[in-house]
Amino acid sequence: VQLQASGGGLVQAGGFLRLSCAASGRTFSNYAVGWFRQAPGKEREFVAAISWSGIYASYADSVKGRFTISRDSAKSTVYLQMDTLKPEDTAVYYCAAGRMEVDTYYYWGQGTQVTVSS
Repeated sequence: VQLQASGGGLVQAGGFLRLSCAASGRTFSNYAVGWFRQAPGKEREFVAAISWSGIYASYADSVKGRFTISRDSAKSTVYLQMDTLKPEDTAVYYCAAGRMEVDTYYYWGQGTQVTVSS
């Protein structure tokens, strides 16, 4: 499975962005997909994940109510809609495919930069 993250950019606080994670590989539909982020000088942290079926989703407390994860199996793409962005959301965002129930991700995409100005 190969993953390609896109959609990052520069936005003002209160604004929105939608990240996309496009996958190739016929087994992509078998995997959960997670979004993670890493800010300068900080550890990578979990943001959101969605099950292979698209039925289950989980979110970090810091983004609950502001971010929404979804997947379009026909397009082999997972989205992260980010609303009401805050400066503390600034980070490089990565998508990964794996097993949500054991919090293990096997395949990682390159990052996309999100910068939120105050």
